[in-house]
Amino acid sequence: MSITLSASELRARVASILTAAGSTETEARCVADNLVLANLSGHDSHGVGMVPRYVDAVLEGGLQPNAAAKVLLDAGSLLTLDGQRGYGQVVGEQAMQLAMQRAKAQGSCILALGNAHHLGRIGHFAEMAVAQGLVSIHFVNVLSRPVVAPWGGADGRYGTNPCCIGVPIQGRAPFILDFATSRVAQGKMRVAHNEGRHAEPGYLIDAQGQPTTDPGVVVVPQAGGLFGALMPFGEHKGYGLAVACELLGGALTGGGTWHRAPDAARAVINGMLSIVIDPVKLGTQAAFEQEARAFVDWLQQGPAAPGTDRVRVAGEPEREARAQRERDGIVIDDQTWAEIEAAGAKVKLGR
Repeated sequence: MSITLSASELRARVASILTAAGSTETEARCVADNLVLANLSGHDSHGVGMVPRYVDAVLEGGLQPNAAAKVLLDAGSLLTLDGQRGYGQVVGEQAMQLAMQRAKAQGSCILALGNAHHLGRIGHFAEMAVAQGLVSIHFVNVLSRPVVAPWGGADGRYGTNPCCIGVPIQGRAPFILDFATSRVAQGKMRVAHNEGRHAEPGYLIDAQGQPTTDPGVVVVPQAGGLFGALMPFGEHKGYGLAVACELLGGALTGGGTWHRAPDAARAVINGMLSIVIDPVKLGTQAAFEQEARAFVDWLQQGPAAPGTDRVRVAGEPEREARAQRERDGIVIDDQTWAEIEAAGAKVKLGR
């Protein structure tokens, strides 16, 4: 079973819970807007279903409401920031605003953001950049219970470590490539588990390292308190990119990497290395605009494969989902909605 709510209804409900958990109204609205935008974009894994975990993290002390990004190094085109375990949706936007200002002034900016709580859908930050005509590249690591097995491994050793690239296309919608380096995002397995669905073959291994289609193996403890793991996408290639995200998003930013036994903490800490480039300052703007547009047009002029209607590029599925869900509402399964309502009760919402 499920319920269908409008985006505005969801924003209001989520904001009320976050306010009850200690956030200012401004912060609560920012986080709620970001989460609902993820749902609208078709990524329920990064949407309002995260609220119960956020509330638990606040109550545990791993997530600090109303924290702001702290500048540790300001060297013009180099920025190092500490997220101070604040809401990633907030400190991430603060960090990106600084990076975009520097890129416009100096041509590029390398941003190292460590110690941020869950940054949410990384594509949001790329969308911020392309809206200002900037290119952005993001490498992110995840400090939480490790849920992804290395290629050739049989248990979780690192997080879903997303990678994202945003490129503006003159006269066309932007290219927004945003993906977990695991075969599937952890949050998508939470949604599948709550909805009672099986995962695709090849996505998961159980606590004994054997293939399984049960998403519960990475959502709830199995026998002996153990968990299964997600598999990397693209075999050794996706695994290699995941390690790069850990080294760049975790080690290079100063935020840290995962190399300890799993724990039950609910906080999800992200580090993000972002590179922001202004094509105008690079001196290739005219060629960039012409060639990028010509290439995307060339791709989409090709014939559609059997079973598809046309060739798409990264970012299109999200834009299509937004149009449909803005019109028809956002479907939330009963289990997820019950968890959200329970989170509100934990912070005495409405009492």
